[in-house]
Parts: sequence; structure tokens; C-alpha cells
Amino acid sequence: MTDLSTFPITQKWPAQHPDRLQLYSLPTPNGVKISIMLEETGLPYEPHLVDFGSHDQMSPEFLSLSPNNKIPAILDPNGPGGQPLALFESGAILIYLAEKSGQFMPTDAAGRYETIQWLMFQMGGIGPMFGQVGFFNKFAGKDYEDKRPRDRYVAESRRLLGVLDQRLAGHAWIMGDAYTIADIATFGWVRNLIGFYEAGELVGIQDFSNVTRVLEAFVARPAVVKGLGIPKRG
Repeated sequence: MTDLSTFPITQKWPAQHPDRLQLYSLPTPNGVKISIMLEETGLPYEPHLVDFGSHDQMSPEFLSLSPNNKIPAILDPNGPGGQPLALFESGAILIYLAEKSGQFMPTDAAGRYETIQWLMFQMGGIGPMFGQVGFFNKFAGKDYEDKRPRDRYVAESRRLLGVLDQRLAGHAWIMGDAYTIADIATFGWVRNLIGFYEAGELVGIQDFSNVTRVLEAFVARPAVVKGLGIPKRG
């Protein structure tokens, strides 16, 4: 059995099952990408809650695994060559888990790169822009009298939704008939935009019927239902 005790993060979050992949996360749109992926693949894992309220993400133990102090992060005791592998950044983790499990990524080279392309679209556009809409609509930014920053991010979010909506026209999922890591990365953010961020009306989500159609299919998946609540908040 792999000894994970040499990794400082296990001092704060001891591994009860050191033979399983260790997940350090919080059920945010970025965090649930990985819990959903793990539930979809069936890979055995052990989740650990990184509590932002207690500033866990700034602890030396967490920073030893994720130096950018962002969730999610993983520690896989059975990484390449049978050696432990630590990873941060949700997109990198999704690609790794897809390749480890042989699931949710096309096997042909062209399809693989096209899927990664749409994953990057989420990471570089949808995530950052939707997050800014959330800040200016629901959190501290909502009290700013000047609404130009909010409106700028709303306009960009609508543009991104339009790109996604066009891609989904006639498609069951982003890559066509196949459900992939691109969908896992994207639709948790769409759900959060119109749910937790309460910005559905603001961005005119009703104008993007393909997006809402696929979102409904996404949230109906059993692995998504389960993954959205992992790790459980304290």
C-alpha cells in the first residue's frame, strides 16, 4: 500500500483510505467538476472538505499541494508508473482522470483535441466571466453604484452563452452524442450562474434554448446529482 504520510497535506487531512485517490475540494463550480467526474467514472476516492470559512486554502498543508491556493486538488496514490501524483487546476485534473479511466474523452486524436479545446473555452471564458457576474450581481460588487463593470461582464457572458448555444444546436452534448469532460466542466458553471448567482434573468438565459436543454439533461444525471454535494459542507 502506498504511504501518503510523506505528503504534508495528509497531516491536516489524514487519509482514512490511502489506497484511494484523495480529493481536496469544496462544492463550488470548479470543485464539483472533479467530484462529478469521479462519480461518473467510478474511480474510488476519498473527499476532504477545504473550508474557506476557516481559510483552509491558505494553510501550509494545502499550499504544499496547491500553491495557487485554489480548489480542487488531488493526490492519487496510484499515479503514472505506480507512483503518487499530486495535481491542482480543475482542467488538468479532468484530463488526467479521463486518461486514467479511459472515459469521457474521445480516443481519436482529433476528437481529443477538440474536447480539450472546449474545456479551455470553459476555463478561459465561461468560468472567469460568470464568476465576475456573480460578484457584481450577488456579492460585494452588487453595492457598486456604477453598473458599467457588471454590464460589461453580463455582455461577455451573453456572448459566451451564444457561442455555446450555437455549438449545441442539433447536438446532445458539446461533442455531439458523446458526453465528455467538456460538458462536466461547463454545465456546473451554467447551473451556478442561473442558480446560486441568481443571474438567469440578468443574462437572458431564456434566449439560449440549447444551453438550457442540455443543462436539464446534465443535472438529471445521477452522478451529477451526487457529485454536486461532494464534499459535504461542514
